[in-house]
Amino acid sequence: MRLWVCVVLLSTVLCASADRPAILQGMIRAGQFVRDAAGGSWDMYRAYRDMREANYKGADKYFHARGNYDAARRGPGGAWAARVISDARENWQGGVSGRGAEDTRADQEANAWGRSGGDPNRYRPKGLPSKY
Repeated sequence: MRLWVCVVLLSTVLCASADRPAILQGMIRAGQFVRDAAGGSWDMYRAYRDMREANYKGADKYFHARGNYDAARRGPGGAWAARVISDARENWQGGVSGRGAEDTRADQEANAWGRSGGDPNRYRPKGLPSKY
């Protein structure tokens, strides 16, 4: 009886420490990617909401960089979500806002700066309340 208990305990320890099957590892990575993407989307929304609330002239590049920075810090899924949302926003605004290609290029530069881990405060205008 004791021998069987030892065999069961040893088997449990060995199975618990063994590598997970590749399919399970893939599912876990996919779940993490989706979770990061959802969190990154929330980060982008929060930056947009703060930009609208602040309504501060010249602060849009800061909020673009900050949203991308926060999203990318979550991981590959967050960086992916930030890129997709930023590109979609700039493509839509390019035809609607009338601000032109120069503003779109500057927005995309701020987006890329934030996604690459650059400090969003590079784009922070003087006088923007510290709440943001």
